[in-house]
Amino acid sequence: MIFKRVGVGRPYPEHGLTSREWADLPPRQVRLDDLVTTKDTLQLDTLLDEDSTFYGDLFAHVVHWRGDLYLEDGLHRALRAALQQRSVLHARIHQSVDT
Repeated sequence: MIFKRVGVGRPYPEHGLTSREWADLPPRQVRLDDLVTTKDTLQLDTLLDEDSTFYGDLFAHVVHWRGDLYLEDGLHRALRAALQQRSVLHARIHQSVDT
């Protein structure tokens, strides 16, 4: 299994982080098998597109909530890493406050 679990939707509360606030979080390595996805589908053309990160953050966005790491943005990057037989992904991790 590539991921810890395949989820649908974001179970954590809305965090409201802007792109700039995400960029302020330092990237770190995360094991793919520790991640829970928030999407269960992807666009294959985006996965295969060499320039898919050109306009976005180079790092995946992960939300840590209730002991799990949720892959909010970066599913395509994570799958590309898995296809290249890498077990880790560089991501920015936001610690969500439980409400």
